[in-house]
Amino acid sequence: MNSKITLLLAATLSALCSGCVGTGPNTQQGAVGGAAVGALAGGIIGNNSRSHDAFGGAVIGAIAGAIAGGAIGNSLDHQRGTIYRSEVDATTDVTVNEPPPMPAPPVEVVTVQPEPAAVWVGGYWIYTSRGYECVRGHWEVPPPRCRAFVAPHWGRRRGNYVYIRGYWR
Repeated sequence: MNSKITLLLAATLSALCSGCVGTGPNTQQGAVGGAAVGALAGGIIGNNSRSHDAFGGAVIGAIAGAIAGGAIGNSLDHQRGTIYRSEVDATTDVTVNEPPPMPAPPVEVVTVQPEPAAVWVGGYWIYTSRGYECVRGHWEVPPPRCRAFVAPHWGRRRGNYVYIRGYWR
């Protein structure tokens, strides 16, 4: 295999295996789906070209498809707001030896329920690059097939702590 193809293969595999760190579920699904469709289309086009280079076409198609699919998925995440539905989806790449101490729970007053389907989400702290930020308690209509909100928290993984965003279950 020549060095150009090896380099393209390595770039493609690292892009696909690393996922879209710190992004929402639509971005991740779009990138993987786009890469698969792009690889298939690129392989067919490459095979039908004069050089009959199906492999090279598949690699280029996978890269282009992953970029396009990820961009479309990211747009959906921004439009809809990212809604995580499991701890796995909500797990971030923020890992520490010991989590920073969380501030005292926010003081809040529960207001009148705005509609029967709304669920009270108690106030919680989110961890950002600037430290903890308060999210006040509020009423929210859960996504379909979800009933409870799990507040953000630190989870123990392989001897360290990883930050897990809030999610619906």
